[in-house]
Amino acid sequence: MAHRFTKLATMVAASALLLTGCATGSSEADEPTTLSFRLWDETVAEAYEESFAAFEKKNPDITVEVNVVTWADYWTQLRTDVAEKAADDVFWLNNAYFGAYADAGKLVDISALFGEKSTGIWEPSIVEQFTRADTLWGVPQLYDAGIAVYYNTALLEKAGISPDDLENLAWSPDEAQDTYLPAARALTLDAAGASASSPSFDGTPVQYGTNIAYDTQAILLPFIGSNGGAFQNGDQFAFSDPRTVQSVEYLVNAINTAKVAPSASETNANGDFSRDAFIGGKMAMFQSGLYNLKNVAEGAEFEWGVASMPSGPAGRVSVTNGVVVAGNAESEKQVAIGKLLTWLGSEKANRYLGESGAAVPAVTKAQKSYFDFWEKEGVSVQRFFEVVQGEKQIPSPKGTSYGKAFEEFDPIFQEIFAGTVKPAVGLKQAEGAANAAIAG
Repeated sequence: MAHRFTKLATMVAASALLLTGCATGSSEADEPTTLSFRLWDETVAEAYEESFAAFEKKNPDITVEVNVVTWADYWTQLRTDVAEKAADDVFWLNNAYFGAYADAGKLVDISALFGEKSTGIWEPSIVEQFTRADTLWGVPQLYDAGIAVYYNTALLEKAGISPDDLENLAWSPDEAQDTYLPAARALTLDAAGASASSPSFDGTPVQYGTNIAYDTQAILLPFIGSNGGAFQNGDQFAFSDPRTVQSVEYLVNAINTAKVAPSASETNANGDFSRDAFIGGKMAMFQSGLYNLKNVAEGAEFEWGVASMPSGPAGRVSVTNGVVVAGNAESEKQVAIGKLLTWLGSEKANRYLGESGAAVPAVTKAQKSYFDFWEKEGVSVQRFFEVVQGEKQIPSPKGTSYGKAFEEFDPIFQEIFAGTVKPAVGLKQAEGAANAAIAG
């Protein structure tokens, strides 16, 4: 069965009707039921097609409709819809936002649905991230692994830099120890072909060395962690940690003084700007995660590869993350939701995501399908997994009031990266505003 992919504007009213128009109790299983499934990634949404077709074949009375909401609107719209009891029947959640919904009783209890022993089939780090008060609140779907650097082979060669050289790059607040920024300068060119390391560089890049920007998962957290800094201590925000301040100062300098990365006026407004610049051949190094692998593989018309992210004074420290699908506890279609969640948590269902190369399945036995896909494509994903082996990781953001805190600190961080507020001053302000938000 073909599935209808919709944008949120056309789904809100339909979702509300579905919530009120379906039978409850035991009669639900005997009547045709339509479940709406919300997520933010179109590439993965396409991979769900075969999975849902197989599910519907086993459950002919249930139809799944997919609702793709852009990342920029996802969390604001989800909060509104949950508050108005118009949310989809099942929806994606990440670690930063799930706690508030779990504590408010908005999510289906996954531990009760699957039983305690079933958690052993999923990636342990994801189970840990989404367990609260000894209860798992989402069915693990995707495992992000860690952060690495995509590179444009031809642009590196032109600058006299080899892929092996990237493996040895280290960033440091101490210029004498820093090899990363010099490499980024050599890879940044103006319209006349002068590099950012040349006195004749005019300060207006047409080719960027790297994608340093206000990107929490790919840039901010890895640089903070690699300097031994902290983003949070527990649920409290720790932006004024001296090593965190050093890290952000380094990033802001790279953008606004060294000019090796796109300006914040481009990247603050468009989280995909750097990815698209890399795919378009206008960026030499693109630090990101496996969530962009399919985009790069399908979009880049040049030879590319993957190297380790640069090390810092504290080594290579990445963040790892996962995505779960949660059930809407306020939907009247709990029988059908339970069947869909049970299916999505299985090895067979999760394997569809890996077989297309769209994402690393969270079911550990299904992950081989992902590795097999990229091995056939001649792409090594080793660097994304090496960086999260061992204990050197920085935790992903969390907290029941993270969304409220984000609304307070996000505009300040945008100003910091734009260079209009000094990092030390702005980070202190952002920390105070964020912690006041969660206290309130």
